[in-house]
Amino acid sequence: MDKGFWDTYGNEIEAAIVMAVAIILALLVDRILLARAEHATDRMETQHFSREARTRLRLVRRLVFVTIILIGVIVALNQFAEIKRVATALLASTAVLGLIIGFAAQAVLANFVAGVLMAIRQPVRIGDLVSMDDDVHGRVSDIALTYTSVDRGDGSMIVVPNAKVITEIVVNHSAGNPSAPVTAEVWLPADTDIEAARRALEGSEVTGLRLQELTADGALVQVRASLGSGRDRDARAAAVRELAHDAFREAGLLRQA
Repeated sequence: MDKGFWDTYGNEIEAAIVMAVAIILALLVDRILLARAEHATDRMETQHFSREARTRLRLVRRLVFVTIILIGVIVALNQFAEIKRVATALLASTAVLGLIIGFAAQAVLANFVAGVLMAIRQPVRIGDLVSMDDDVHGRVSDIALTYTSVDRGDGSMIVVPNAKVITEIVVNHSAGNPSAPVTAEVWLPADTDIEAARRALEGSEVTGLRLQELTADGALVQVRASLGSGRDRDARAAAVRELAHDAFREAGLLRQA
């Protein structure tokens, strides 16, 4: 007797229905989470989400979305008897399962766990200015479950695995005292009179100067000024550097090329 259409393709249809329901449910839950967040924001006095809340919300949304999709995939695959038998055999062998997790998904799982830890501990947040080693410096533009995107500000983007963010030293320039003074560095000739450099800055916005480094090629000085209300720290540092450079040049402390 010939098999009917459902007998032939029933498993595929059921699997497709399960996946469609999982995708719709994941999108619906994501919309609900976003709507509740927006509603909570409207009830705040500032009507603005903090960077901590935005970072945690984005990671939670992605974690919930991926979890629902993974459950849908597992349920869909269970519609096929052959796959179910293979999965049962693999799950029965803890040694094989351990090898699969240990070798095939070690880096992915490490980054995933690191992403969850970042959502809880929040060593960095979206919008923070961070530095790692000598290669990573910029503003965090996105934090996913397995990676963090850092905008370098020059049109390029650095993608950093979350495990590296958790295990290595990260300098978060946005997490300290927001009213801390801005510092900038300026090179002067090696034989520059430091007291003359301080006098050149008197009456300006610069509130302090100290010698950072002295080499045969020059003297590196650090100048300090107040940040001011509502100012961008990077832009303020650049302005202070230019101000000090102009003051040193007018005082004749910079050699003409």
